[in-house]
Amino acid sequence: MYKIKEIFSKLKEKYNSLNPIAKEIIETIVFVLVMVIVIRFFVGEIRWIPSASMHPTLLEGDRIVVERYSRFYRTPKRGDIMVFYPPFERLKNTPCRVMSRLTGFFCKDIAYIKRIIGLPGENVKIKPDKSGKYTVFINDKPLEEPYVKSPYDYPQCSETVTCEFDIPENYYLMLGDNRGNSQDGRYWGLLPKDRFIGRAVTIFWPPKRTKRLF
Repeated sequence: MYKIKEIFSKLKEKYNSLNPIAKEIIETIVFVLVMVIVIRFFVGEIRWIPSASMHPTLLEGDRIVVERYSRFYRTPKRGDIMVFYPPFERLKNTPCRVMSRLTGFFCKDIAYIKRIIGLPGENVKIKPDKSGKYTVFINDKPLEEPYVKSPYDYPQCSETVTCEFDIPENYYLMLGDNRGNSQDGRYWGLLPKDRFIGRAVTIFWPPKRTKRLF
């Protein structure tokens, strides 16, 4: 504790010895960083879409607004398009990595974007009919999915592709809208709730594709 106080005391002395212009620059940088952290943590952020896994809802190059404020008053709902850290992504909690996640600067942690399909406490089955059309069943009831690119373009169930899930509390099943080209919960399992970053609410760029996502 004494060493920490000593370090802060030395930093304060160095800061006080700076000329007014240097002080103003440092104060401006600190203010900007604090505001970025506050906005990203409590309000939202901007993301871009790098892959085709959410076709036709989201296309490569789309810029979206991801809100984070609704987590304070609502739980995630079926159909929400969420940005999250996949369960296999190891999140290091070193000061630099935490700061990069909070500010978005030089962040190397991989984030995915998928749609919530299965909720806590549900049984989910993905089954084809005789024509090869796949349907998602929630507690044995078919789910209407007008956003799916093609109900026929699905990978077959196998040891690496899971088609049935019993979802425990605080877990969710995430699937891409482009079911034939999406690395999602069928491959890596269920997503813990604490991995959510925020909910995609709007495409704002390019202008011709501007629309709400809920």
